[in-house]
Amino acid sequence: YIGEETSELKKNGVRLKVIGNFTMVPLNLMKLIKNAEDELSRGKKMTLIVAFSYGGRLEIIDAVSKIMSDCKKEKIGEINEEIFKNYLYAPDIPDPDLLIRTGGEKRISNFLLYQIAYTELYFTETLWPDFNETEFEKALKDFSKRERRFGRIKNEEGNPPQ
Repeated sequence: YIGEETSELKKNGVRLKVIGNFTMVPLNLMKLIKNAEDELSRGKKMTLIVAFSYGGRLEIIDAVSKIMSDCKKEKIGEINEEIFKNYLYAPDIPDPDLLIRTGGEKRISNFLLYQIAYTELYFTETLWPDFNETEFEKALKDFSKRERRFGRIKNEEGNPPQ
């Protein structure tokens, strides 16, 4: 499938980023993924991120393992959020503003656990195959009404504390 869609994605200016743990993925498939990413690396209109062989918990464990290895080699010392983020599968991709969960499920299913700390969640009963432009517009309309505080709380006057 990835080979079939690459030319269409390229024609539409899409950059491809595939994230996940690829230690168990066959080498021939990894070559196809890498070739597609390379061919689409100059896409400027949109970035398509495909989570393949991915789990949020595994991503965090992989990041911690790499950090521990680099600490032993004395490549890094103190750890903060910025350093930690650099060990995730896609450190150059911004955290999502909105996560849309289709099919009536009220869970995030081990998806981008670190990155969605301040992501707004939208749940819809609509199944993924039926999720169309109208449904997407509903999600965006709902999102546009929200006040994003990124973890800050309001005081009694309704303002974030100073």
